Amino acid sequence: MESFRYKGRNKLGQLMQGNIESTSAQAVAQWMLATEIFPISIKSLPKPAKQPEWFTRMTGENKVADLDLLMFTRQMGNMVRAGLPLMESVDGIRKSTGSKALAKILQAVREDLDKGNNLSAALARHPQVFNDFYVNMIRVGESSGKLEQSFQGLYQQIEFDRDMRKKVKSAVRYPSFVLGALGIGMSILTVFVIPVFAKTYANLHADLPTLTVILIATSKFLREYWWLVIAAMVGAVFLVRRVLAAPRGRYAWDRFKLRLPVVGKIFTKVTVARFCRTFGMAVSSGVPIVQAFSLAARVVENAHYEQRILQMRHGVERGDTISKVASQAGIFSPLELQMISVGEQTGEIDSMLEQIALIHQEDVDYEISKLSASIEPLLLAVMGVLVGIVLLGVFLPLWDLGQAALHPKAPQ
Repeated sequence: MESFRYKGRNKLGQLMQGNIESTSAQAVAQWMLATEIFPISIKSLPKPAKQPEWFTRMTGENKVADLDLLMFTRQMGNMVRAGLPLMESVDGIRKSTGSKALAKILQAVREDLDKGNNLSAALARHPQVFNDFYVNMIRVGESSGKLEQSFQGLYQQIEFDRDMRKKVKSAVRYPSFVLGALGIGMSILTVFVIPVFAKTYANLHADLPTLTVILIATSKFLREYWWLVIAAMVGAVFLVRRVLAAPRGRYAWDRFKLRLPVVGKIFTKVTVARFCRTFGMAVSSGVPIVQAFSLAARVVENAHYEQRILQMRHGVERGDTISKVASQAGIFSPLELQMISVGEQTGEIDSMLEQIALIHQEDVDYEISKLSASIEPLLLAVMGVLVGIVLLGVFLPLWDLGQAALHPKAPQ
């Protein structure tokens, strides 16, 4: 789509002008004649300068928020239920949304629909917003004639995932804040407070304990080579991101965070709940079981569990039952395995998995509610050790200041 500046007169002779997006100047002229505007001039406007990729990534200009995607899914479901054409529905949401990134994507989706493509194919061209699960659910709805149910199910799934992410962020926010504040406080003491005591001890020529010598040397290094510390931190961040971008690094980190004390249990329950909800929804919507495993593996956002789920898929492809491959995966408790077995025998595996997801969701709420009480002693212990080291290193020499002041050493 290009932008054009048009100018013309209506049948009353009034001047009409403005900007419009269209495929060509001829299309603008046809639109003006159809609205009874006699064209005077149609000029193509220059395209705005494209922002560098790093700038758009930093500002998040091309990123669609979860809430915007949630609202789009809800509105599409309502419009499909009301019987509105897909092109009109997409265009209406594009005009009303407050997200520039979503509006840009919906404009491209509308163009694909104009060319005769299916909605699922148009959405698949934007995987950064509509993942494989989203596209496949729309494709199933198109083939079965239940597009409204697909949008309703996607709305519930996106809302569930958004709620789980909020809970995980809430779980790590408190310890991150405390450790960050502790780091800032220790940095201030090391850079500004310890040098004052170091000058005092140097003037008194007192024999300093080893701990004090280490603290003074650390403070001197940070003040003189702060640029090296910052460079090392930036390099460490870059290295960590490179490692996590690699499959092995991501797998190792995802497996490690499931074993963390206190918060590891929360990560585990969130991941299992996301798998159960996604897999159950896909099966209930008519997605083949093997394909449902593949879709759920991509949605769990954990490489360790993704590998386990793909192993379950391979077992089902060999002819094993879902309950058997679930017991071999090692990610379900005995009670959950029993519920899966009952659901498989009764043909209600999707509802049983939904119940498991709800159980884990309630457990996550409970674990987060007691997180503060569980992690506070550990944080207090860490704070006590670090603060104790600084205080002992600073004030231990004060015990000998009286003797050093009475019998100062002769300067060498």
